Amino acid sequence: MRHTLRRLRTAAVALGACTLGLSLLSVPAAEAYSAQPLAPQSERAPESDQFSAEGVTTVGELRTVDGSLSSAQDGGTQIIRHPGAAYVKVHFSSLRLAPGDHVTVSSPDGRESYRYDRHLNRATGSDYTTDGQPGFWAMSVEGDTAVVTLHSSRPSRGNAATIDRFWRGYDRAEITQQNLSTQSVCSTDARRDVVCYQSSHPNEYARGRAVARLLISGGGMCTTWRVGNTNRMLTNKHCFSTQSAVSGSEMQFDYQCATCGGSNPGAGTKVSGATLYKVSSGGSGDLDYTLYSVNNFANIQGFGTLYLATAATTTGTRIYIPGHGDGSPKRLSIYEDTQNGTTCSVRNANYNTSNISYSCDTSGGNSGSPVLNASHRVVALHHLGGCPSNQGAKAHLIYNEIASLIDNG
Repeated sequence: MRHTLRRLRTAAVALGACTLGLSLLSVPAAEAYSAQPLAPQSERAPESDQFSAEGVTTVGELRTVDGSLSSAQDGGTQIIRHPGAAYVKVHFSSLRLAPGDHVTVSSPDGRESYRYDRHLNRATGSDYTTDGQPGFWAMSVEGDTAVVTLHSSRPSRGNAATIDRFWRGYDRAEITQQNLSTQSVCSTDARRDVVCYQSSHPNEYARGRAVARLLISGGGMCTTWRVGNTNRMLTNKHCFSTQSAVSGSEMQFDYQCATCGGSNPGAGTKVSGATLYKVSSGGSGDLDYTLYSVNNFANIQGFGTLYLATAATTTGTRIYIPGHGDGSPKRLSIYEDTQNGTTCSVRNANYNTSNISYSCDTSGGNSGSPVLNASHRVVALHHLGGCPSNQGAKAHLIYNEIASLIDNG
């Protein structure tokens, strides 16, 4: 019996096999602190502020707080904590720093830390996201605690920074409760951590480095990846499709386990969305893509890039899919059911005018994943789940629409 196809719901930040890692960012450690965690002032922010983008499953909750920083000598650290949260993303409603002062948002041990200066100059290496309202969002911090510190030698001079809300990632139980499942794992789930294939499939492992986890406006999850030689990224249109959503989102590269089946992903490298270039036109044959760029592009160039196939693929072509299904650390779909068994392949290269089909395992959060062939060219952009026919938009058709906007190598 054929299952009804549904657009893949983007999944929550997973608390799967790899959940406890620390960042490898080379930034200053947070200062010692003794402040008490700030308590949320309301159970939830107003519903109008909740994450509600079409086609994207809620993966976090927006909470409100009342916190301020006045000096580094007295009250210069605030702790934002939500027990069990997968991540914390802090919002500053105001920032009034004197010359030479700065604020950091860090993990408790300081290994993940983001610095914000007086004028929020991206050229300094700081990154942040916006939502069209006053203030800005700091980059998310993995885990349930964010330490916000004012770095200044000055005495107290009134509120230098004000924190009014934060996103906290759902835990596993809430993920199960909040998200509808789509049957897109066909038979046995054969996906494994990408590092499991580092030796046996070095090319597939290497190409997967260009794939990132996409945190949408603080509360949704998809997969995204770098395309071509310039600063360009692709994901699904149903993940986001407006400039404001691009500006409000984070791309997290290198979020993957260090050991096969381990519990040790780092926070990796996070950058924010910059410019929206093009979205698919819509209609019955919609290719469901969004093309955009990121800030601090130099920070992610070392992860490599992928290239689109410029001709149609064929039925039977071997494929593989790297992505962040369920928001998990990056996994690879290479085999259909069992390791070293039947490899993933194109079931129907002309499922309809815009899609190919396959049984390679995916799940919510894989939306936007690249589908690559044995030559490591992207033949489809994954966007539909429903066994036995998961589907991806044909990459050569996407190429025809965006060729002038990318350098496809």
